[in-house]
Amino acid sequence: MKLIEPDEMDDFQAVLRARHLPADDFELHQVDTTDPKTDEIFGLTGFVTVSRKSSGHKQQYPIGDGSSWVAEFERDLLRGAFG
Repeated sequence: MKLIEPDEMDDFQAVLRARHLPADDFELHQVDTTDPKTDEIFGLTGFVTVSRKSSGHKQQYPIGDGSSWVAEFERDLLRGAFG
């Protein structure tokens, strides 16, 4: 199951475009940690690792219902976390 919503991907791409960064220099890897065995209805949870290929820098962000990983990524990008 994909946890990253299409609008989040659009926002991620917009952040890269605004900073004049090539999208193909970044890779996203998501992991779903939602408990499939629960009988209760909980939001989807997981994390995404954003990797910048040219620098080798990686950051991990929580994703799922109500997450703000794109804003966190943009903050880290502006602080120089992706070299």
